Amino acid sequence: MAGTPDICPALRYEDAKAAIRQLTEGFGFTEHAVYEGEDGRVMHAELTCGNGMVMLGSKGSGTAFDKLMADGGPTAVYVRVDDVDEHHARAVAQGIEIVMPPTDQEYGSRDYTARDAEGNVWSFGTYAPGAAG
Repeated sequence: MAGTPDICPALRYEDAKAAIRQLTEGFGFTEHAVYEGEDGRVMHAELTCGNGMVMLGSKGSGTAFDKLMADGGPTAVYVRVDDVDEHHARAVAQGIEIVMPPTDQEYGSRDYTARDAEGNVWSFGTYAPGAAG
């Protein structure tokens, strides 16, 4: 389908609702869909950023995917943004842990790295993987 991402990282969180708040308020993602179970836990959520998407849900939901991911540790996700410093300032204002401030890299990118409340590492920068040049 045109306009939809072909690859979507999928993460599991102890507190998926808090993760959604942190990703939307601190990193500027937009809620596309959130589905909750009868117990109020997030069974599946889709958050967009530019033309990309990340999917997430609550740990302990009992789904087959949840069982496969039960022993998974933190993951890392890279997101291309136009203005690294503005994006970084937003994250700082929301109290997100910054592990590397905005830095100009030897390969021409400017990026920073943060850690979400459950230990996943998020890098935001101007590098566009797969772009010619």
